Amino acid sequence: MEIYPAIDLFEGKAVRLVKGDYAQMTVYSDNPLQVAKDFENKGAKFVHLVDLEGAKNGNTPNIEVVESIAKNTNLFVEIGGGIRSMETVEKYLSHGVSRVILGTSAVTDPTFLSQAIKKYGDKIAVGIDVKDGYVAIKGWLEKSQYTCEEFFEKMQKLGVNRVICTDVSKDGAMQGTNRELYATLSKKFKVDVTASGGVSSMEDIIALKNIGVKGAIIGKAYYIGAIDLEGAIKEAQ
Repeated sequence: MEIYPAIDLFEGKAVRLVKGDYAQMTVYSDNPLQVAKDFENKGAKFVHLVDLEGAKNGNTPNIEVVESIAKNTNLFVEIGGGIRSMETVEKYLSHGVSRVILGTSAVTDPTFLSQAIKKYGDKIAVGIDVKDGYVAIKGWLEKSQYTCEEFFEKMQKLGVNRVICTDVSKDGAMQGTNRELYATLSKKFKVDVTASGGVSSMEDIIALKNIGVKGAIIGKAYYIGAIDLEGAIKEAQ
């Protein structure tokens, strides 16, 4: 299983939200590149970036920070947050990003999603944020008409290879991850699943590995010292 330590970007800083609430924001570092280098020094091969401003506004205000991480580390860099056009996809890929995650746009603009997959294949992933059983959009601010499983079914048919699935109710809450959800999705669908939201202990890492998910994102648990990144990476392997 792949371990993706996460950096959420806001105004050039590494921050964390609780349950997607912009009013509950903690700044962890003014230097996201150094955070990424620390990940790499601890054995990480991957990093999961989210542009929180982009998620709200659909632009790329933190592109320079993203590029600095892509160019100054050997990490596989994936990014999500407000990616709603081919122009933005191409911008990120040309700035050294390895994989681009489509969230809101994957729900609201299936034509764009199809075009992106056709052109870039594995460099495109889809991010599903699950809130009360439904897929949430626009930085978790709105609920779509799709249930999680309906949307997974749709993604599988479209040829999406990787879905990053976040249970919003667990995100940043340090109460454990939704193992039942990931077990169901892994059994039902052929899409590679990355688990996100509430991964807060080594027990979560072991459980997710045993469930068979392809990746796990570690956010707040790393920053507050609840998960030792080196140990998690070794355990996941």
